[in-house]
Amino acid sequence: MSESPGLDGLRVLAHPVRLRILSLLTGVAMSAAEAARELGETQANVSYHVRRLHEAGLLDVAEEVRIRGGLAKRYRHDPESGSRFTSKNPAEEQLLIATMAEELKRRSEFRLPGERGSTSDAEMWVDRETWEKALEHARELGRLLHSAARPPRTRGTIPVSATVAMFAMRRP
Repeated sequence: MSESPGLDGLRVLAHPVRLRILSLLTGVAMSAAEAARELGETQANVSYHVRRLHEAGLLDVAEEVRIRGGLAKRYRHDPESGSRFTSKNPAEEQLLIATMAEELKRRSEFRLPGERGSTSDAEMWVDRETWEKALEHARELGRLLHSAARPPRTRGTIPVSATVAMFAMRRP
């Protein structure tokens, strides 16, 4: 049974291990056991989170393979599947953004010193046209990176982090 978008939908997204699973399974289809090894998590933990993500419609079964006499499902994430998880409830959105912020802190520990990157932070007033243009650039950035995602340690690739949270604010 699929979770409906709303608090449960955002909760399924608002967990650091689930964010990592979604990122990982954008570049390659994996079973829960394979994903657990890659993420350094227990198989039981990853299996639980994979089930929740699949129930919510964020992971698709890409294939089923026989492994040591058993049947293993390999899952894949379509980044477009998350677009239906929106909310007008600030508490729900804050939950997801807080999880993204925590995941960004974890990833920052792996930043390569001296390697080029980009950091930007802004709280400002802009005209509606500029705001809409900035949102489209952010969406295009997400599409570009997700479409280029490859399996971990693929020759010629490097691990990267990208976190974008853009939102209009209420007037103070």
